[in-house]
Amino acid sequence: MNGYPRHAELREGRLAVISETEELTYGELHHRASRLARVLAGAGVVAGDRVGIMLPNSIEFIEALAATAKLEAASLTLNWHLRPNELAWIVADSGVRVLITHADIAETVTEAVADLDVTTIWVGGDYEDLLAGADPEPLPYLWPSSWPVIYTSGTSGRPKGVVHGTAASAEVMEMAQEAIATMWGYRPTDIHLVAGPLYHGGPQGYCNTTLFVGGTLVLMDSWDPREFLRLVETHRVTTTFLTPAHFIRILEIPPAERKRFDTSSLRHVLHAGAPCPRNVKLAIMDAMPTAEVWEFYGMSEGGATRVSPQEWRERPGTVGRPWPGVQIDVRTTDGDLLPTGADGVIYVTPARGRFHYHNDETKTAEAWRDNAFTVGDVGHLDADGYLYITDRLTDMVIRSGVNIYPRVIEEALHRHPAVVDCAVFGVPDDRDGEAIVAVVEVRAEVSDDELTAWCVEQVGSFSTPASFTLVDALPRDPNGKLLKRHLRDEAWAAAGRSV
Repeated sequence: MNGYPRHAELREGRLAVISETEELTYGELHHRASRLARVLAGAGVVAGDRVGIMLPNSIEFIEALAATAKLEAASLTLNWHLRPNELAWIVADSGVRVLITHADIAETVTEAVADLDVTTIWVGGDYEDLLAGADPEPLPYLWPSSWPVIYTSGTSGRPKGVVHGTAASAEVMEMAQEAIATMWGYRPTDIHLVAGPLYHGGPQGYCNTTLFVGGTLVLMDSWDPREFLRLVETHRVTTTFLTPAHFIRILEIPPAERKRFDTSSLRHVLHAGAPCPRNVKLAIMDAMPTAEVWEFYGMSEGGATRVSPQEWRERPGTVGRPWPGVQIDVRTTDGDLLPTGADGVIYVTPARGRFHYHNDETKTAEAWRDNAFTVGDVGHLDADGYLYITDRLTDMVIRSGVNIYPRVIEEALHRHPAVVDCAVFGVPDDRDGEAIVAVVEVRAEVSDDELTAWCVEQVGSFSTPASFTLVDALPRDPNGKLLKRHLRDEAWAAAGRSV
């Protein structure tokens, strides 16, 4: 094998993971993960079972991923900020057998699993004692050996469990990892900074890719833009995965201060997770001149497109062309193919396999049309096959019978010098069906009248928001993703309606 197994066996002394308090070599990772795997097996975990991992970014998180893989089980990584009722629902729905979690959130976890048949292992509690008492004989080098189970963030109703087929052989998983590592050009010499929460699919995916090629991970406990720059300089970081929200926070640091950090080691920055305003992307490329800033469009359900910085500069706003083996089509809501340039529902035909939503045949059937799936994004293809995303079907506003896509308005607001970020959405309106409103995070004093005039000039009066709510900070999840649904729910509730 060419991936993690070989690194663990032949490069035992190379650093695999660096946290803010400790380091772990590949050899140490292999031996500690073997002990943890034996603990999991003793709790009844067998190949194909699901192991819950509910931890902050830490070395133990990486050990848990590796241990689960050694048993050919599937990891289910969970947001450690979940409330007890949310955690209880996911654990019960997923069928988790064992939950590896942290003693600092014991009250939440204990309440959530009180009525469930789940074994808990506590980092900061019994974790080290269990490892010390386990059989030290190493288990096979596998990383990873089955697709993880990912629960989406739940932008509509309860989160959905995305299951990619069934447990796959180590050989199949190795081929998949090899393809991703080759596509992005990851190298054994890479030092990858994990800036987002590992329970999220993006940060975790490129953590796995780094370990697969034999690189070193540097873990951030929590996001802070100055700490990000310090870690890049200290560890000579070469690769990272970020979101547009991270870009915005980095760019808010005064340029003179930002330039005091040496980030010249950065060669490859991946970003995804949310639409990136054009002015923000141009600015971050200028701020990180040694790095190639690549964007990709994907979701828990599968990867779709990617675009290099050179291609993006030639076609600002595109999210690129399909990944190898992937096909992109744009269709009407009835399923008819649309011509070049016409906006419609984006469908992705994956390179391999199919996913399903756990315990939800209805949502699975709604997502798939023949061998292609959609998550409800809207966009169009140009003549050369480059994809442009307009918005989401669920975010579209219908005003007086006319479809309006908030993302166009948000892009316009982002160009205003006083605007940090914004959320535009529709609220019930007796006259027009829906009215457009905007919640705007600002960095400087600005009036509603000024923003109104700006939007009229940029997008026309018909698409200009009827009102602006100015805030110091917009609500976000721990990965920096804007929680637009929370804002929309509050606005609809204030209007006496439910979404």
